[in-house]
Amino acid sequence: MTTTATAADDTPTIDEQHAAAFADQLFGFYTGGFVTFMIDLGVRTGLLDAIAEGPATSTELAARAGLQERYVREWLGAVVTAGIVGYDPATTTYTLPAEHAVCLTGDTELNLAPLSLLAGLLAKHIQPVATAFREGGGVPYAAYRPEFTDLMDALSRGTFDGVLVDGIVPLVTGLADRLHTGIDVADIGCGTGHSTNLLARAFPVSRFVGYDLAADAIDRGRAEARDYSLSNVAFEVLDVTKLPANPPLGAAFAFDAIHDQTDPASVLRAVFEALEPGGTFLMFDIRASSRLENNLGNPVAPWLYAVSTLHCMTVSLAEDGAGLGTAWGEELALEMLTEAGFVDLEVHEVPGDPLDSLYVAHKPK
Repeated sequence: MTTTATAADDTPTIDEQHAAAFADQLFGFYTGGFVTFMIDLGVRTGLLDAIAEGPATSTELAARAGLQERYVREWLGAVVTAGIVGYDPATTTYTLPAEHAVCLTGDTELNLAPLSLLAGLLAKHIQPVATAFREGGGVPYAAYRPEFTDLMDALSRGTFDGVLVDGIVPLVTGLADRLHTGIDVADIGCGTGHSTNLLARAFPVSRFVGYDLAADAIDRGRAEARDYSLSNVAFEVLDVTKLPANPPLGAAFAFDAIHDQTDPASVLRAVFEALEPGGTFLMFDIRASSRLENNLGNPVAPWLYAVSTLHCMTVSLAEDGAGLGTAWGEELALEMLTEAGFVDLEVHEVPGDPLDSLYVAHKPK
């Protein structure tokens, strides 16, 4: 049924079926948001790991996880009705299917449960971001720490462990051989330095330095390097627009770091200047188009733009920066790499990671 406006009525024409369908869509969004918080709770309390051990009643699961049964039972109601956990009313037992467990538990890149933690963290900053909508500026990166440091480590660790050395490095012809021979390497915006340490451990003849603005993250990188007994890696707190050019780098890596920068063009230029002739820059960043119309069919595009609004764009704008945002996209990324002086640009899919692309760029020989 369609309601039509009359000459005396300025009410727009409403397709009631369309409105009802959109209302259903909205309730789906809101429901999904709260289910995300339930997954977050499952991570924080250990419930997901506990139920992955095998079928259990709510009482058994609470005992297994060391939690209060009444809370566990209500949580189970949410995840059962969401289709995450199975329930047998005859035995009052709950089961996490193996196909769900592989996406919600474990130490591999297949575990997507840590992504749920991002919603809870960013939700804390909605009001400051709303203020920035009205007054300009943004929410500074420091406001998100130290929680953001822990979160990014949790989100990236499985991918780095699974594909960095054996999946990403081999995408660049000859890079593994150069790393085995011995070159100087920088990890730009290294966070907790897990990527830097994995590379240093895999290629002991090369020399690695991880750079990041967050002192707490750098401290964790240093601690892990000591745990790994590495002597070929160092970490420094640094604004990477001031990346040192001596010694010249054979390669540089940046993992989801460039689009957050206050001055990304200067960072790319600094990387270019720091590389030796023929050096390689590997830029791991979000897979998207720079053009909104090209992202309409991307099922994760709403998530990318939302994360950008609540973090990636605003931390740059807080410092009067470029505010590229999460979905700065392939077209702009290639343009900026070219403007920085890089040649022979390539874009690769990242093994096991549908959210990111690997940009490979070279300094002319």
